[in-house]
Amino acid sequence: MAKNVSDKIAELKTGVDWFYSDDFKLEEASERYKKLTDLAKEIEKDLSEMKNEINVIAEDFSK
Repeated sequence: MAKNVSDKIAELKTGVDWFYSDDFKLEEASERYKKLTDLAKEIEKDLSEMKNEINVIAEDFSK
């Protein structure tokens, strides 16, 4: 099942928090950073698509 934007943002926050936690391991940092960067790009894409949908709906209501 696809994750919604809220779930992705929560996952991103948890991932970022790991970097500041006692569980941080330098050996894992690079791989986790890459995954979080990809997740952030995915969130940005999702939000852009949502914005476009909202603009279309707003345009329909303004007619």
